[in-house]
Amino acid sequence: MNPSEAYLGIDISTTAAKALLLDAAGRLIASASVAQELSQPQPGWSEQHPETWWNGVVGAIRKALQEGRVAGERIRAIGLTGQMHGLVLLDERGKVLRPAILWNDQRTAEQCEEMKRRIGAERLLQLSGNPALTGFTAPKILWVRQHEPEIYDQIAQVLLPKDYIRYRLSGEFATDLAGASGTSLLHVAARNWSEEICAALALPLSWLPPVHEGSEITGSVQAAAAAATGLRAGTPIVAGGGDQAAGAIGMGCVSPGTTGVTLGTSGVVFSPLAQYDAAAVSALAGRLHTFCHAAPGCWHYMGVMLSAAGSLQWYRDRLAPEVLYPALLAEAAQVPAGCEGLFFLPYLSGERTPHPDPSARGAFIGLATHHRRGHLTRAVLEGVAFGLRDCLALLEGADTASLLGELRISGGGARSPIWQQIVADILGQPLVNVNQAEAGAFGAALLAAVGVGRFPSVSAACDDWVTLGSSIQPSEDASRYAEIHPRYRELYPRLQDWFAGVPLNSPTT
Repeated sequence: MNPSEAYLGIDISTTAAKALLLDAAGRLIASASVAQELSQPQPGWSEQHPETWWNGVVGAIRKALQEGRVAGERIRAIGLTGQMHGLVLLDERGKVLRPAILWNDQRTAEQCEEMKRRIGAERLLQLSGNPALTGFTAPKILWVRQHEPEIYDQIAQVLLPKDYIRYRLSGEFATDLAGASGTSLLHVAARNWSEEICAALALPLSWLPPVHEGSEITGSVQAAAAAATGLRAGTPIVAGGGDQAAGAIGMGCVSPGTTGVTLGTSGVVFSPLAQYDAAAVSALAGRLHTFCHAAPGCWHYMGVMLSAAGSLQWYRDRLAPEVLYPALLAEAAQVPAGCEGLFFLPYLSGERTPHPDPSARGAFIGLATHHRRGHLTRAVLEGVAFGLRDCLALLEGADTASLLGELRISGGGARSPIWQQIVADILGQPLVNVNQAEAGAFGAALLAAVGVGRFPSVSAACDDWVTLGSSIQPSEDASRYAEIHPRYRELYPRLQDWFAGVPLNSPTT
């Protein structure tokens, strides 16, 4: 180990471009972020321009290097992570053709049905490990073909968000298997692009970049990117992973027995698998995601809520913009468990798990005159936690219960003690904190260290670098939540037909 070396993790999240510098022992040197704006040109649409990601990355890297007093020459390797599923389209000159369509965009319900017709719902599940979902990449390509044919005719390359940053850094087209699993174009068991799916959808394989295991080197920093960022030309760049897989590695969730719970913009329950079980995937009928892990040769189940901490951000921005989060959370702490009969459904962007329904909507249910702002705030916290409980229930029913083991929690929402306690109470299990707030960027940097031989394996790197913090035990409120959880679960089935009748592009209907 060279004590002067450092590793860089880059994360293109929905809200910010982030850069994280670690020393040779996995300790934080510096981190920096640049906020990113989200565009919603129509209800249910969600877009960002890739150029803003690049500008954000340049700014975050330079700021981290400066604050850490680290010369670019010290960076031994770079790992990438970021939001999954987003569609970046380039022409033959490498020019971006349109703003990227993001993971939480819900415009592609018609194209998902087209995929089912062309491939067959069961065959798609067998090949990709997942059903056709509006947030995934493939239906977005079909949407562009139908609605923007002048753009479609110019496509030469399809990339995911973090892989656009890879292209700008290295000039190379490449992706990782974890990210590719969320496109609906990967044969997940075979860990390669599915020729059958691409042929059925009439999508050229040549548009798709080579796929790599998370710790494989995919290229190096080119001179122009080095000049822009302050990095050294020739610095190796590894494949990295989609945000959830990289975040799981940052939490040490590599093999069965350690399960990740993430309270980010989305909410995730992540369970590593030792092997791909096609029969189990079929039995789940797509209610859980089945993806390749960023750890080589591994897979995982994943339950995904589209709006977790995003629900709290929406609530604060729309209903209490003048109030700081600590004040809102302090009010929520004064409200009893169960919010005196008030519930919140966190389906603001549609939903994936446990209800794969792009038409689902958020809702406060049970409002009465005695409810105050603190009740509404706590209802949001509880509604997200109930959604995570539904995800965990699917894992418990997927023959993985004996392998779930320790639950580790991370993400921006996990910084709130009250929200951590509510999640522990509603899940009815202890939670263990990970001593790393930016688990995704940390996992990307860890993969970079493995890629250049700092460690022999991802597991060995996690054993050395991932450290755990305090644990949160369920409180006496756990029994109260166990009583009311069935009431929460009744709400979506009762409202499902009503949700389906609300036009996506008519928010006032």
